[in-house]
Amino acid sequence: MPILAALAGLLVVLTGLVPWDAAQDVGSRTAPVLGFLVAITLVAELADEAGLFDVAARRAALLGGGSTRRLFLLVCALATVLTTVLSLDTTAVLLTPVVLALAAAAEVDPLPFAYATVWLAGTASMLLPVSNLTNLLAGSELHLSALGFAARTWPAQVVLLVVTVGLLLVRHRARLRGTYALPGEVVVEDRVLLWTAGLVCVLTGPAVVAGAPAWTVALAGAVVLLAAYAVRRPGALAPRRLAGLLPWRLVLLTVGLFLVVEALHRHGLTTALRTVAGGSGDGALALLRLSGTSVVAANLVNNLPAYLAVEPLAHSTTRLLAVLVGVDAGPLVLLWGSLATLLWRERCAARGLRVGAGEFAREGLLLVVPAVGLGTLALLLTR
Repeated sequence: MPILAALAGLLVVLTGLVPWDAAQDVGSRTAPVLGFLVAITLVAELADEAGLFDVAARRAALLGGGSTRRLFLLVCALATVLTTVLSLDTTAVLLTPVVLALAAAAEVDPLPFAYATVWLAGTASMLLPVSNLTNLLAGSELHLSALGFAARTWPAQVVLLVVTVGLLLVRHRARLRGTYALPGEVVVEDRVLLWTAGLVCVLTGPAVVAGAPAWTVALAGAVVLLAAYAVRRPGALAPRRLAGLLPWRLVLLTVGLFLVVEALHRHGLTTALRTVAGGSGDGALALLRLSGTSVVAANLVNNLPAYLAVEPLAHSTTRLLAVLVGVDAGPLVLLWGSLATLLWRERCAARGLRVGAGEFAREGLLLVVPAVGLGTLALLLTR
């Protein structure tokens, strides 16, 4: 799929469907977003290599004190923090195998924990620009600082979290009963790397909130960790090993789809979407219609190009934030709604937990309809 998307993007440029200057504009806009993606993925992968997520999951198990429900809530809290600070891909791709391993060690049903990671990867990604790549894309249009962004999105984020965790608790109440055995100690090979990784992750969020560009914060964190590994564990930085840590598939997919969407924009896509999404008002019904359009687009063609497709319909900050609610929390019905959900499914299968597309869609519909609807209405509180 990433190769096909990249080839499609190349084709629309070579055939002139997207002029070269327009392709350059797309590249200049998406370069900081893709730079952040590469750097933050490297930070997360190296932090995982250092054992940070394993240690955090075991701490959650100890704090749970043997209560399965309490352990589940702590995992939800961990997923929320990681998504907010290190983006949804970290939670869906890197935290999922850790949580599933924790569930196996504690001998509890892994399904609620798996759904918690993938659902919260989407619904916990509204608070900060770094929480979701779509938020970063919107930055050039919103002209808000990280604090300003959070000031406008926090009601929607709170609602999304309450709906998600509440539905998970109700939906899986039978599976979350009982107690569990406390897991054993996590073997940490190098505590210097562990603490360095922890410090980088902890400082990422505050640095962005303080006003530093997201991609420079992520790049600085990656450089610090690469330097630490070069000194402490140089074997982990072998060229082939390092190349395997980089999200090249997501980069190819994103660039290709962005160019395809640009071509569609030039040939009537915006007009068609305007018919579906309705007018340009900031009232409740207008916002719900816009966020609903964003949900459908995100599930059909992936959330990143869906954002660019719907963005021209957002003529105010509130409308643009409604689009973000749809493309952040909405692509949890069809597995290809975001690459994170596809990779999450792979991680689950590798641990022996298979989630079919039909089951994923049924569960996702139960969440997306109330979460996106109520999250969109919550935007009216800070309008």
